[in-house]
Amino acid sequence: MQTKLTQLLNIKYPIIQAPMFLVSNTAMVIEAMKGGIAGCIPALNYRTLDELRAAIKELKAAKVEGGSFGFNLIVNKSNIKYKGQLEVLCEEGCDFIITSLGSPEETIRQAHAVGIKVFCDVTDLKFAQKVESLGADAAIAVNNEAGGHRGNYSPEELIKLLTSNLKIPVISAGGVGCKADIDKMIGYGAEGVSVGSPFIASVEANVTDEYKQACVDYGAKDIVMTQRISGTPCTVINTPYVQKIGTKESWLESVLNKNKKLKKWVKMIRFSIGMRATENAATKATYKTVWVAGPSIEYTKAILPTKDIIAKLVN
Repeated sequence: MQTKLTQLLNIKYPIIQAPMFLVSNTAMVIEAMKGGIAGCIPALNYRTLDELRAAIKELKAAKVEGGSFGFNLIVNKSNIKYKGQLEVLCEEGCDFIITSLGSPEETIRQAHAVGIKVFCDVTDLKFAQKVESLGADAAIAVNNEAGGHRGNYSPEELIKLLTSNLKIPVISAGGVGCKADIDKMIGYGAEGVSVGSPFIASVEANVTDEYKQACVDYGAKDIVMTQRISGTPCTVINTPYVQKIGTKESWLESVLNKNKKLKKWVKMIRFSIGMRATENAATKATYKTVWVAGPSIEYTKAILPTKDIIAKLVN
């Protein structure tokens, strides 16, 4: 399965194990590299820069031929740790950085200076062309089947739109749960795929067994969009708790969001409350089960080691 992505990262298969808040960790990425794919972790999964630095060193020591590792950076002003995280990544080194939610200009400049490739999350052509003009090495096309914060276009629409207008490789994110899905995305013109939700139910994931089992027990039809986490539509499993609290913003939030001066603060408060609820649901026993996932959990039939999930994706 040789593509431009496998050439860019020197990996065996054109697959990135997507960075997932709270879920991704070094154990998963080490197994990803052993399996011949790339693994990625959100830098925000580490509370301190020292913890991030230690993770990079662990992954560098575990690096094997045919695998690669990288980190996801939130590059807008909401991430007050961004500049420090970028500095650590550039000092210690990694194979690639994936940027989200903001301009990647500074990241591209600093990363390229030390030989790190930069891929940028995009949901439309305008932003894709912008990151290409800034020197991005690839565009990660986040479609409407992605888990978490997703795009508006179908995988086919977005891949074909971007590949017909960009010179840089396009990596499809969303809607991949089996090898047939990968073949389909490659057929549309993608040079690789970013796969997240199937790895939630991995032995190595840092989440509760209840969260993992939910990815086994529920399917594509059980994924719903909610505004109750970050204020921006996000996909979650439609548990009884989600059904109870609803998926729309509250009446008060709706009113306050119409006020230009208050809107930013309302979103910040909602984001803070939602992230805390999501972290508790992922890492502790709680009835408040707000579990983020995408429709590709349809193919998750058991909690498996990462290596077995990879084998199912490539065979």
